[in-house]
Amino acid sequence: MSALAVFAVVACSPDKPNFNAIDITGADYAKGFTLTDHNDQSRSLSDFKGKVVVLFFGYTQCPDVCPTSMVELAEVKRLMGADGDKLQGVFVTVDPARDTAELLKAYMANFDPTFVAFIPTPEQLAVVAKDYKIYYKKVDGKTPTSYTMDHSAGSYVYDTQGNLRLYSRYGVGPQVLAQDILTLLKTTP
Repeated sequence: MSALAVFAVVACSPDKPNFNAIDITGADYAKGFTLTDHNDQSRSLSDFKGKVVVLFFGYTQCPDVCPTSMVELAEVKRLMGADGDKLQGVFVTVDPARDTAELLKAYMANFDPTFVAFIPTPEQLAVVAKDYKIYYKKVDGKTPTSYTMDHSAGSYVYDTQGNLRLYSRYGVGPQVLAQDILTLLKTTP
């Protein structure tokens, strides 16, 4: 059987789930990290096995993208109904200079108290950003503390086994992401 024929059989397999997000199953990046969370505990993504993890990079003083994404993720959890407890929201700050543990704890509580925020050091952030292929850059404001952060706006989605599966673009809406997560729950052992 030719390689093309094998690909055609695999690609048309009814067992392969259809997602709205970009399926990046098998990607060789975004493998995880160990960082300090907003409760001052060293944790890694593997701590959340058994849950679908949605990982977003942002910062608390973001005027639009970050709060919108977190509100939508809280809505995803609500839309999942009884399966909502199988969702773990994870936020990694791209502004560790201003985003303290206390501030991030309050920020997460605004959306869902079960969501976890991580605070990398500037050096850790550079390594994690490279591994996750995300962009972030400080944009100076009128005063030294009034700067903003340009940053990537999508979310990474891991299945219950801790495998990277999806990249969800910003703005897809909570119904679409909830559907993808429920599909992951049905198709992941």
